Amino acid sequence: MQQQEAKFHIGQLISHLKSGYRGVVYDIDPVFSLTEEWYEAMARSLPPKDKPWYHVLVDGQRHTTYVAERHLTPDEAGHPITHPLMDSLFSGFEDGKYTRHIAAN
Repeated sequence: MQQQEAKFHIGQLISHLKSGYRGVVYDIDPVFSLTEEWYEAMARSLPPKDKPWYHVLVDGQRHTTYVAERHLTPDEAGHPITHPLMDSLFSGFEDGKYTRHIAAN
């Protein structure tokens, strides 16, 4: 499988094109990396596996999602999201994007 460069980045606010929820990207897989069973059960529109997939904290919820790139668009609202994992993954919010914690050496 040929890998493509990710369209979105960690800390970027996104919106899901079909479901309409807002969220923030907290991790990126260059290609689909879950099981075939998950793909068959959850990826009903059969998005490409050879393009980036994103781990997303969903605004106002407690769960995360795993989403194919083609289902996402940049969120232009520019205001923060709420999620219980925000403080453990990000250290700040500025200019409509989140800053990741920097690991101590």
